[in-house]
Amino acid sequence: TKFNGTSYITQRAAEAVYSAEGKEQIKETINYYMTNAGIMKEGLEASGLKVYGGVNAPYLWVKTPNGLSSWRFFEQMLYEANVVGTPGVGFGPSGEGYIRLTAFGERNDCIEAMRRIKNWL
Repeated sequence: TKFNGTSYITQRAAEAVYSAEGKEQIKETINYYMTNAGIMKEGLEASGLKVYGGVNAPYLWVKTPNGLSSWRFFEQMLYEANVVGTPGVGFGPSGEGYIRLTAFGERNDCIEAMRRIKNWL
């Protein structure tokens, strides 16, 4: 029924995903964010940072320079470049020494973030 379990509008949305139009929209969205990831990866590497990811998923793992902790690099990037990411240690002990950035954003915001990081470093 429409009143028990998953709401009707959610069911219709799930159905739309499998339509030809829905599949095309999904491809466009994935391409948009993966293009952002490519722009960010290129910008970060041009700034002298070691970057992992951004090829098969819109997440980029950035090695913190000069042995900085992930929290210290996060704080410096936030307060000095006005760019926010996620300290790698938040994902467990193996994330220490990295920061994670995401390409889920507007294209101009991603470009601006790379400009700020380049100017900061």
